[in-house]
Amino acid sequence: MDIQISVADSQHFEYAKQICDLMEEAAKQRGTGIAKRKPEYIRSKMEEGKAVVAIDKDEEKLAGFCYIESWGHDKYIANSGLIVHPHYRKLGLGRRIKERVFKLSREKYPDAKIFGITTSMAVMKINSDMGYKPVTFDELTQDEEFWKGCQSCPNYDILTNEDRKGCLCTGMLYDPEKEEKKQEPKQDSKSEQKEKRWEQFKRFLRLHKRNLERKTKHIFKFKLNTNW
Repeated sequence: MDIQISVADSQHFEYAKQICDLMEEAAKQRGTGIAKRKPEYIRSKMEEGKAVVAIDKDEEKLAGFCYIESWGHDKYIANSGLIVHPHYRKLGLGRRIKERVFKLSREKYPDAKIFGITTSMAVMKINSDMGYKPVTFDELTQDEEFWKGCQSCPNYDILTNEDRKGCLCTGMLYDPEKEEKKQEPKQDSKSEQKEKRWEQFKRFLRLHKRNLERKTKHIFKFKLNTNW
């Protein structure tokens, strides 16, 4: 299996419809909503050089995809729409795509903060390893266009009830200014540094979960079916 990950361009236009279908199906399986995109929008991201695509060269099939969105006059960047085709899961492909689109984001927007919101523990772990920190929603972009994308999510009432201060998703942020100034202790290996960040991340998640359940208990009955 020869899976090639590259910056997408016009030669990948043919996969746009399939990408949209995979995004929608993934959202249904998670029980959360994402901003629905049309093939024309995906093609525009490819044309602008703001997307990463994974292709199985042996079969000439789509294996995965992710794209870049900018908010707040390019002060905030989101790596959005990460999908891996079911046939190519559990191969570490999602991590490879995330790492490539993260690198592309840093190249195109070196001063921008990179953020995301997700309920996926796998995505959180990958982001943590790359230097993202868990944050409250008020540290993310306040661009109204970004938050409109949450309207298709079944948990949107939780977000609005909390005045957009919290939801079932966890906010994550990579601040290049802080990360570049920070000096990691030399005695710690990279794996030890990643493990420390992940333990800090999980502590934040436990507090986030308890706080959100307490605040919304009188309106919503829900349970996070993830162990952390």
